Amino acid sequence: MVAGYSGTPLVRKLGIKEGHVLFLDGLPSVSSPDVAALAEPGTATNVVRRLPGRADVTLTFHTELTALTRRLPTLFERTSTAGMVWVCWPKKAAQRSARNPDGPVTDLDESTVRDLGLELGFVDVKVAALDGTWSGLKFVRRVADR
Repeated sequence: MVAGYSGTPLVRKLGIKEGHVLFLDGLPSVSSPDVAALAEPGTATNVVRRLPGRADVTLTFHTELTALTRRLPTLFERTSTAGMVWVCWPKKAAQRSARNPDGPVTDLDESTVRDLGLELGFVDVKVAALDGTWSGLKFVRRVADR
């Protein structure tokens, strides 16, 4: 796999290990090679694109707070006890502007995503750039809830 945006392989940056059930929720059709490669066989034992009964790692891609607010409780519920959910949103630099008229429009940012995750009882432990367009915030269960 090609090195991630920071030079670290994206699979390693995201904590995806062999044997994990990896759920890709709303993976954008236009993605960088690194993000698109997550859907390729061999990234994990089981890469799924439909909501599984239980996932070890979920990457969910959103541009709207309303949709994320509806989706996130279900994703957290379906995450294994030691699992993680990465909530991904477009970076400010990638958003639609005069310089980038084809960029996505979003009402999400790191603070908004963090507040929602904390409200739902999970904690954020890492923020990462997935590529030039997408940022992600990693959520896990509180230690007391594992």
